[in-house]
Amino acid sequence: MAETLGHRGSSDARASEEDVGTTITAVLDDGPLRGERIQAHVVQGRPPSTIDVPADDGSTCRYCLARWTQSGPSSMYTFLYRV
Repeated sequence: MAETLGHRGSSDARASEEDVGTTITAVLDDGPLRGERIQAHVVQGRPPSTIDVPADDGSTCRYCLARWTQSGPSSMYTFLYRV
């Protein structure tokens, strides 16, 4: 499981060896963690499609890419559900 950097989260996908160290800023657009920004490892040159982010209450929130086509150093994620 590829980890995000910082105090929150991990992605569900594995990072390839060439992508280790490459990150994007995941901007959480809605849900319980709205407005949070975390660093997530790039997976095969792309932002991970889903990320699991720990919430302050001990639960974990699953977020997914808001749009499949995004560019730049950050990507928008939308809340799916608590896991």
